[in-house]
Amino acid sequence: MIDILKVPSPCFVMEEDLLRKNLALIKSVSDRTGVEIILAFKAFAMWKSFPIFREYIDHSTASSVAEAQLAFEEMGNPAHTYAPAYTDEDFPLFMKYSSHITFNSLSQFERFYPQVLSSGKNIKCGLRVNPEYSVVDTALYNPSSPGSRLGVTSSKLGDTLPEGITGLHMHNLCENNSYDLEKTLEVLENKFGKFFGNIEWLNLGGGHLMTHKDYDTDHLVNLLISFKKRYPNLEIIMEPGSAFAWETGVLVATVADIVENNGVKTAMLNVSFSCHMPDTLEMPYKPRIRGAYQEPVEGKPTYRMGGNSCLSGDFMGDWSFDYPLKIGDRIVFEDMIHYTTVKTTMFNGVSHPSIGIWTSENEFKLYRKFGYEDYKSRMS
Repeated sequence: MIDILKVPSPCFVMEEDLLRKNLALIKSVSDRTGVEIILAFKAFAMWKSFPIFREYIDHSTASSVAEAQLAFEEMGNPAHTYAPAYTDEDFPLFMKYSSHITFNSLSQFERFYPQVLSSGKNIKCGLRVNPEYSVVDTALYNPSSPGSRLGVTSSKLGDTLPEGITGLHMHNLCENNSYDLEKTLEVLENKFGKFFGNIEWLNLGGGHLMTHKDYDTDHLVNLLISFKKRYPNLEIIMEPGSAFAWETGVLVATVADIVENNGVKTAMLNVSFSCHMPDTLEMPYKPRIRGAYQEPVEGKPTYRMGGNSCLSGDFMGDWSFDYPLKIGDRIVFEDMIHYTTVKTTMFNGVSHPSIGIWTSENEFKLYRKFGYEDYKSRMS
C-alpha cells in the first residue's frame, strides 16, 4: 500500500505490486489460449515502467508515429500500428517503426501499399473492419455508431480482399466483458468469416477489461480456445489498454483552499479534472476518493472537489467525509493510471502532476517532474 505522505503532490503514482498482478493475469490468459495480448499505448504509455511489462509481454500497439517510435525504442520491437489516416509525410516513419500496419479504409491501403512493397520490409498489412455492431453505451467511445469513420463495412469489401492484405483488425469494445466479446465475434464471423481462411492474423482490438474483479476470465479463455479451433490458421491478437493499468495506482492531490457558495462547500485542489482527469468529464464518471463516501451522507462534512484551472466546469461532486477537510489535506483519487497521463493537458499552464511508482520494496521512485520549461516548450 502506498504511503501517501511519502510521495509528492500532485503526483500520479503507480503501484508495482498491483501492476504485476494485472500483468500476471493477462499473461495467464495468453498462455492458456495461445492468443498474443499486447499493450495499447493510447491507454497507457508510462515508458519507464516498460522493463516490468517486458517480463510478461512482448509487443505493443501504436496509433501515431510517436507511439510507434516509443514502441521501437522502449518496448524493444516494432509496433502493431493502426492510425485512422496516414499521410505522405508520416508513412515512411510508420514503416520504419512497425511490424504490422492496419489501414482504416480501402483508399488508404491502395494509396500506401505500393510504398510497403517498394520498401522491401516484411510489414504485414491489414484492414480495419467495422462490424456495425456495438455494446458500447457512451457515444463518444462507440466506434461502430451509424456513419462511423472507423473501419470498412462488409458491404464495401464485397467477396474478396485486396492482394497484400494479410490480416483484419476489429475494435468495437470499451471496457467490456467477455460476453460482449462473444456477441461481437458472432457478428464478426457472420459478416467477415468468409475471409478468415485467406488471412494470417486477426486483431480483436482493445476494450477487453479482463483485470476487472467481475470479469469472467474462464469464459474468455474458453471463448478464445473455441474460436481458435474453428480457425487454426489464424494468429489471434488482442490489444487492451485499460486492462493492463486497471486499478494500479492513484492521483495524489492536496486541498489548497475551501470555498462556500449558496451552501455548497468546494475543496479547491492542486489538480484539475479538465487537465489531469479528462475522462471524468468526457465519459463522464465520478472517481472514487480514498476514505470518502462516494455519495453524500446526511450529517457528514460534504464537499465538491474543485480543479485548479479557470474552466467553470472544472469540478465534480459531491463526496462526504468523516471529518471536515482543511487546507493541506491529501485527497487521493483511485484508479487514475489508465487514460489519464496519456490525455493530460497543460491548459492554463497549470502544474502537471509528477509521475512515479511505488515499488515492491515499498519505496517511491520518481519517474518525472514537470516544470515551466515543459509548458513553454509546448507553446512555441
